[in-house]
Amino acid sequence: MGLPFPIFTWWNGATFGTRMGLRGKTRVGEDSLGNLYFEGGRDPNGIPRRWVIYKGSNDASRIPPEWFSWLHHQIEGAPDESLPPVRAWQKPAEPNLTGTELAYRPPGALEKGAQRARATGDYEAWTPDA
Repeated sequence: MGLPFPIFTWWNGATFGTRMGLRGKTRVGEDSLGNLYFEGGRDPNGIPRRWVIYKGSNDASRIPPEWFSWLHHQIEGAPDESLPPVRAWQKPAEPNLTGTELAYRPPGALEKGAQRARATGDYEAWTPDA
């Protein structure tokens, strides 16, 4: 293919124009998935603007909760500075798995063979004559 697709595509990372727009902005940090976070400038209300540049596909469910709270101004500083350390019982964040092979499929789902438990006798089918 040979063409530099990041110039034209936005769904697998930042475009050339986005990268150029981040000049002069401050890189705040990077999460465990490799996403980069930037801050710079202010919106009309005086609130600092914040960006994420995804590593890989642009999917908002790939932002860990601590960085989500930073992006949405729930915390002021970077998560490493502002939040307490992760507790031993906390699980790492997962991206949305809907539509993938790893998505949750309940018992009886067509993708799992459509075998569900038999009714136990407490089920009575509706009939229009009743």
